[in-house]
Amino acid sequence: MNKELRKLVIKTFHIEKIMFDEKTYIKNNVLFLKEGLENQAVENEDIIKNVHIKIIQPDDKQVWVNSIMDFYPIATKVQGRLGEGVTNLITGIVVMLTGADELGIPQGKFGWSPGYLKDIVYFNRRGTPSSTDIILNIDVNLKTGRGISRSDITTVHRVCDKIVQEIRYYLKNVDSSLCDEVHEFVDKVKTEKKKVIILKQVAAQGAMYNNQLFPKEPCGVIGSKSIIDCGSLPVVLSPNEYRDGALRVMT
Repeated sequence: MNKELRKLVIKTFHIEKIMFDEKTYIKNNVLFLKEGLENQAVENEDIIKNVHIKIIQPDDKQVWVNSIMDFYPIATKVQGRLGEGVTNLITGIVVMLTGADELGIPQGKFGWSPGYLKDIVYFNRRGTPSSTDIILNIDVNLKTGRGISRSDITTVHRVCDKIVQEIRYYLKNVDSSLCDEVHEFVDKVKTEKKKVIILKQVAAQGAMYNNQLFPKEPCGVIGSKSIIDCGSLPVVLSPNEYRDGALRVMT
């Protein structure tokens, strides 16, 4: 006998191009980004020197980038909470967060990785972009001497999240009939089967290993809880919560 616990529906919207415009919207598989988002994101963030938004095309792997702090998709909750309801997801684009201070010293305590993109990223693997993805590079530059504390690194992720949130706001209200694919995932209890638990160990120490749980948006940071502040205790996630971005692994 099977008992259905929760259902997650993920609707995908494929993007083939990114351009800048006066506002953020999607039209004909093109994502238009509002100009000046980087300036809005650093308001009241005293440790940030500046932010640059760069669009890296699939055939531009020769570009030099600062130390990579994260890759993650752009998704938003339309209905329900993480792990259930409806999530809208953009495909064809991956966010890449990079960082350095104003002297050019990379934020690399968790893996020194500045260099040419083709040399430092293994594409087409879990956790990395597809070789055909457009990369939305959010490059955050801190003031000299910053980036050595948990709060500094969390600020960098928060600033990036503010920029991505502008896209989520539009994605949340996009016409669902325009989606390219619909995927349904159901968490079930199979009473006649063995119970299976998958253990995932993530680091929980230092400035760069401050992994986050249960953000307001899939794979986000804002509203999340640090696993360090949770005492690095075991946390139980349903398969759909994990699938829906309830764990933001920054390592």
